[in-house]
Amino acid sequence: MTAEQFADRHIGPGPDDERRMLDLVGYASTGELMDAAIPEVIRWHGRLDLPPPASEHEALAQLRALAARNTVAVSMIGLGYHGTHTPAVIRRNVLENPAWYTAYTPYQPEISQGRLEALLNFQTVVSDLTGLATANASMLDEGTAAAEAMTLARRASKNDSRVYVVDADALPQSIAVIVGRAEPLGIEVRVLDLDVEPLPAQFFGLHLQYPGACGAVRDHAPLVRAAHAVGALVTVAADLLALTVLRAPGEIGVDIAAGTTQRFGVPMGFGGPHAGYLAVRAGLERMLPGRLVGVSRDAAGAAAYRLALQTREQHIRREKATSNICTAQVLLAVMAGMYAVYHGPDGLREIAIRTHRMAARLAAGLRAGGVEVTDVAFFDTVTARVPGRAGQVVAQARRRGVNLRLVDADRVGVSCDETTTVEQVAVVWAAFGVDGVDGAVPEVLPAGLARTGDFLTHPVFHAHRSETAMLRYLRRLADFDYALDRGMIPLGSCTMKLNATTEMEPVSWAEFANIHPLAPVEQTAGYRELVGQLERWLAEVTGYDAVSVQPNAGSQGELAGLLAIRSWHHSRGERHRNVCLIPSSAHGTNAASAVMAGMRVVVVGCDADGNVDLVDLDAKVDAYRDTLAAIMVTYPSTHGVYETGIAQLCAKVHDAGGQVYVDGANLNALVGFARPGRFGADVSHLNLHKTFCIPHGGGGPGVGPVAVREHLAPFLPGDPAGAPADGQPVIAAARYGSAGILPIPWAYLRMMGAEGLTRATGVAVLAANYVATRLREHFPVLYAGNKGLVAHECILDLRPVTKATGVSVDDVAKRLIDYGFHAPTMSFPVAGTLMVEPTESEDLAELDRFCDAMIAIRAEIDKVGAGEWPVGDNPLANAPHTAAMVGGDDWPHPYPRSVGAWPAGVDRVGKYWPPVRRVDGGYGDRNLVCSCPSPQAYES
Repeated sequence: MTAEQFADRHIGPGPDDERRMLDLVGYASTGELMDAAIPEVIRWHGRLDLPPPASEHEALAQLRALAARNTVAVSMIGLGYHGTHTPAVIRRNVLENPAWYTAYTPYQPEISQGRLEALLNFQTVVSDLTGLATANASMLDEGTAAAEAMTLARRASKNDSRVYVVDADALPQSIAVIVGRAEPLGIEVRVLDLDVEPLPAQFFGLHLQYPGACGAVRDHAPLVRAAHAVGALVTVAADLLALTVLRAPGEIGVDIAAGTTQRFGVPMGFGGPHAGYLAVRAGLERMLPGRLVGVSRDAAGAAAYRLALQTREQHIRREKATSNICTAQVLLAVMAGMYAVYHGPDGLREIAIRTHRMAARLAAGLRAGGVEVTDVAFFDTVTARVPGRAGQVVAQARRRGVNLRLVDADRVGVSCDETTTVEQVAVVWAAFGVDGVDGAVPEVLPAGLARTGDFLTHPVFHAHRSETAMLRYLRRLADFDYALDRGMIPLGSCTMKLNATTEMEPVSWAEFANIHPLAPVEQTAGYRELVGQLERWLAEVTGYDAVSVQPNAGSQGELAGLLAIRSWHHSRGERHRNVCLIPSSAHGTNAASAVMAGMRVVVVGCDADGNVDLVDLDAKVDAYRDTLAAIMVTYPSTHGVYETGIAQLCAKVHDAGGQVYVDGANLNALVGFARPGRFGADVSHLNLHKTFCIPHGGGGPGVGPVAVREHLAPFLPGDPAGAPADGQPVIAAARYGSAGILPIPWAYLRMMGAEGLTRATGVAVLAANYVATRLREHFPVLYAGNKGLVAHECILDLRPVTKATGVSVDDVAKRLIDYGFHAPTMSFPVAGTLMVEPTESEDLAELDRFCDAMIAIRAEIDKVGAGEWPVGDNPLANAPHTAAMVGGDDWPHPYPRSVGAWPAGVDRVGKYWPPVRRVDGGYGDRNLVCSCPSPQAYES
């Protein structure tokens, strides 16, 4: 394969297909189309300064060279990151399986039953181990979960204090994230050594670590009682593996549990991605941020899963939101949940006991050699005191291939894990200069804190002990779902395009997967070079001056960008600037992020064409000129249009002293043709899980880097392991966020090169205009820009259809399942519409298959409108059709079974069958069940 061919593999339509598409749209070339679509005032005619495109083999070789510059040492640093054995059956069939990693967020539950069941398993693991009633479907990392727990406590607490207490023995990176999140919200964080310092008289929340960062296992019951006595809520950041042998936080009345599931089979990845978790006691479940999987029923009354309380997702509340979380870490949560399914409660307990015994042996050997070991109960982490020699001990261990934690000049921390061996313990003893011990060593877990009673009692955690059974379970769930490996997912705003295997392959390499985020600098040279190259390439593509990859989701990139703007204003003595203008069409996370950044949201209206109303903008700018901090706009607009007034908008806000934030969600329509950092924007976040090919993974992982102009660069996110400077809030628990998946966008950019990236953008816009042109006479295209063109997505307006026939946007979305498609984005940004984004990766045959399906559905709608089929009993109202439905003896419907099951153009041999009929969302919300139901529930 030559270097130029990777772009040909990535881009679906070939030259002949492009010619046919251009003929229909009415342009001689893609360049001419882009010249017509993009306003000349922002059009960039240069060439991206990127390395020449590499072939797939060359890119992998270069990544191998970078990986070789990392040292995979034995990590005994701990601090929330531990070695773990990913069962090969899970690695191969989840992490490396496109049926799992190319799936989208399960907003269409009928075609997401497999990953919804997997997430329900995850929630059950967390709920059972923490002893709390409800757990969500994962958080971004432990630091984020801890910060969200703080704001949840503030909402739920009955007292009006603004003080939040954090135990000094909490993980330092979690403390850093909590402090960064608290400051703009006016929350005072007090970090106290609760072994010696008393609780304050008034506070609204308390954060404890269990076990502590130093390894100590404490009885927190007295602190919980004291906090509750003043109306405060208590969060315990708990190690789930430890909870298999230690008392559950819920047993002592803890309100919230937060943490990470990384050590449940998910590699360290230099800091991520990992599935954080958040669980709450009964009564707090409707305040829980993030996604929540629940059990409902389908149209036939059978049990079915869905996202529960879906419309209460925090970001949908916009400026009233208390969290901007709109994503999760689904792929990693699936891995962690399946780790528990595979090992079961007995296997997990065995791993925990072995881990503890290794730590106990380590401590006994140190004591026998005269080393002082902190005299506290511990689970897996030992803190040893060697006055003045800590650095020397750490250096000795490093020379022997083992990384320890340097606590301070006198203390060394050593953490054991699932992978620790007796040989490694002996290396640690040698580094301390002691001989160790032989023979049995007593365990030191306190009896009063031991776990009693069973956990993970559901049959799913007992039925898959053999690899055969596990393999078949994973295959069964994957077969329930629709992902990109089956066909097109035409989701507007979400850019579901090819995640090439070559891009994905390095994620599993040990040199990327098995690196602790606090590993010594000299052991991570390859990672740091990769990050530096990626940040430079992203800056070049966007026209900005500096990039930070720390934010591990688009929402976190938004927050980082807004906090940079806030810090910049503060540095200039303009702390009063706190108004953020946001168009009414904006994604809900924009307003939520602004609130979290301590800003006041003022909405700017849109005109009849979906553009920002510049007259209303003038009015709002004039009204808030003295307090204006920023405007957040998405470009191209959320309506899928290249707005002609974007340069004017930037100038108006700058003239009033504000900054311009351009949401990078739609960057797939700009790369190579326009650069936000050069047409007036000051900051953007980028969605690497959209434009730059990190897969969506069923709703995560993602990466949302923040890119800024030079004047904002000093205010990019700080290092959670260091001492961040003022104005450098910590956004994620690790310095480089989800570093473990950064080889994916690196490989994409390296193999595409400047010409490939530019061509991809042109084809994405061409594909959207092709779909709009084919469907316009059947469904009105709601918005268009210059010369009637759309950007990379188009909005089909179903409201006239619904008014005339009663057929809803839901009906069309579910009927598309029968035709073998995932529905486009429903009712965003306009209720009653479908937003379609075909991307550059889909070939012409698939684009035509989708258009043909939509045209056929329109013909079915017309039959309903003409009275040929009743409004409540037709192929659309009854969609989707399952095999059980059409194969049953009873068929009371006024259309043939074949019409329901095999509509026009559907491959009868390769058809995808949804496992359930239409899911009843309201029932699931009224009867909230968010952990594995008993087998009897399925019988009813």
